Amino acid sequence: MITLKEALKLSKEELNKFKDELKTKIEARPELNAYIDVNNVGEGVPIAIKDNIQVKNWTVTSGSNILQGYIAPYNATVIEKMTDAGLSPFGRVNMDEFAMGSTTESSFYGKTQNPHNSDYVPGGSSGGSAAAVGAGLAIAALGSDTGGSIRQPAAYCGIVGMKPTYGRVSRYGLGAYASSLDQIGPMTQNVEDAAILYDIISGHDKKDSTSAQKNDKVSDKLDATRKLKVAILPSHVENASDDVKKAYTEAIEALKAQGHEIVERELMDAKFDISAYYITATAEAATNLARYDGIRYGNRVTGTNLEDTFTQTRSNGFGDEVKRRIMLGNFVLSSGYYEAYYVKAQKTRHMIKDQYDKIFADVDLILSPIAPGIAPKFGELENPMDMYLSDLYSISVNLAGLPAISLPINKGTNEMPVGLQLIAKAYNEQTLFDGALSLEKQVNYTN
Repeated sequence: MITLKEALKLSKEELNKFKDELKTKIEARPELNAYIDVNNVGEGVPIAIKDNIQVKNWTVTSGSNILQGYIAPYNATVIEKMTDAGLSPFGRVNMDEFAMGSTTESSFYGKTQNPHNSDYVPGGSSGGSAAAVGAGLAIAALGSDTGGSIRQPAAYCGIVGMKPTYGRVSRYGLGAYASSLDQIGPMTQNVEDAAILYDIISGHDKKDSTSAQKNDKVSDKLDATRKLKVAILPSHVENASDDVKKAYTEAIEALKAQGHEIVERELMDAKFDISAYYITATAEAATNLARYDGIRYGNRVTGTNLEDTFTQTRSNGFGDEVKRRIMLGNFVLSSGYYEAYYVKAQKTRHMIKDQYDKIFADVDLILSPIAPGIAPKFGELENPMDMYLSDLYSISVNLAGLPAISLPINKGTNEMPVGLQLIAKAYNEQTLFDGALSLEKQVNYTN
C-alpha cells in the first residue's frame, strides 16, 4: 500500500486507477467487515471515514439501528479541510455503536475482524478504521477517540493512531458520545502520514466553541534527531501482560539507543481513572443521546401515543451497551446521586490532570501501555466490566485533554501486534510526533 505522502503526489489519472484497484481489494475481503459501504466520490486521495463523521449526502449512522436512513445534510469541518487539501472521503468504516465499546462487536452491522487473525477483535470503537488501514484496504482513515478509541484499535491492528490535544481538531460534524472527551484523529500506516493528516484536519474552527485558537503545523518540521526526556512508569506496567511488558522494555531500549534520556515517574492507581471516566462519559452520553427520539431523524417505531413512540423507538433502536451507558449516565446525574458520583468524578479528573502537569514540568514525553495485553479473542471479554477494565491505560489521556500517539513495537502471542503510546503535554504535538518518529525508526516494525 502506498503511503499518504506518496499518494498526494499522484496525478488524477493515477489516483483514479488506484481507487478502482482499492475498491476491488475491499470487495475481495467482505469477511473483514471493515467497510460498511464504499463511496468512490471526489477526485482526491481516498481516506476511510468512521461512521460517526458527517459527510454530506452520505448515510451516517454511528453504527446504530436508530439512525438507519439518516442522510447527512452537511460536511463535518474535518471533511471540508480534507477536500480542500486534495483528499476525498472514500467509504464509511465500521465502529462500535455510538463509539461505545472496545471491540467493534456492538455495531449494528456486525463485528469487524482483526486483519492479522480473524479470531481476534480489531479493538474499538474505531475498529473499522484500524482494520481497513491494517489490512491495506485504506491509505489512512479518520477515527474518533473518547477514551482510547483511536489508540487501542491502532495498537491491536499494528498501525499508528493519534489522539490530538482536546480542541486541536474541530468536533463540528462528529456524532457526540462524551463532548468533553471526544477528539477526531488520524489512523495511518506510519508516523509521518499521521503528522500530515493531523496537519490537514487540525486548526481553529469558529463552528466549534471548544476549538483552540491554534493553527500551527508539524509535518514540515518533523525531527527524529531531537533528544528528549522520556518518563517511564514501572509500577504502572505491573498489571500488563508479558507481551506488553516485553514491548515496553524493547521500547525503552530503543529510545535509549536514539539518545533520549529515560527517567522513572509514577501515576496514581488507574482504578481512579476508570471510575472518573465512566461516570463522566456516561453522564455526557445520556445527555447527548437524548436527541435520538425517532421524530427528527432516523428510525421510528410508531406507538399508541407520543410517549410510547419515544419509548418504543429508543428501546428498539439502541443496542444493549448503549442502553447500559444511558442508564448509568442518568443514574449518576440524578438528584440523589449527583454529588456522590458526578461531582466526585470531576474532582478526580482534576487530580489526574494535576499529576500529568507535575510529570510534564520536567519531562517531554511519557511512554505508556495502551491496553493490558494484545487484542483479545472474540468472546474473551465475558462481561461489560472486563471491557471497561481493558481501557485501563488509555482513558486518563482523554480526562486530561492531552495528545497521545500509538505505534506498533513488536509482535506477541500468535504474532499479534503489540503497540505502546507516547503522551505529551497539551498542545505539544510537535514533540509528540518527533519522539514517535524517532521510536518508529529504531523499532522498525513491519506488518
